[in-house]
Amino acid sequence: MKEETSIVSASLNGVRNSPRKVRLIANLIRNKEIQKAIDLLNYSKKRKISIFFKKLLISLLSNWKNKNDQSSYEKEKFLYIKEIKVNQGKTLKRLRPVPQGRGHRIRKRSSNIIVFLDEKKDEKKEV
Repeated sequence: MKEETSIVSASLNGVRNSPRKVRLIANLIRNKEIQKAIDLLNYSKKRKISIFFKKLLISLLSNWKNKNDQSSYEKEKFLYIKEIKVNQGKTLKRLRPVPQGRGHRIRKRSSNIIVFLDEKKDEKKEV
């Protein structure tokens, strides 16, 4: 029998936080089981970013359910976050007035997040 790989992805573009700050949260939940990752995000100190990640993980779980059977609830325990990519998105450039008629540039950075979900393989194979 041929086993299909069930890698599912979800992405979120234009998150109004710098990629450096978003990567702090991404490193917390990388390679964790999906339910454990949601629990970590519930108690994170970076509330604004963790809300985006929770929504993204719920969307990722929904994508997985759409791809697989709806009755595969017991397989949900073996789902884990395989990979998280945080890239830089668009940068808004603004001017801030400073003395003597000058203006300094302010860069308001955004980020793009891509998350991949996979199933852990059982170590114990049933015969």
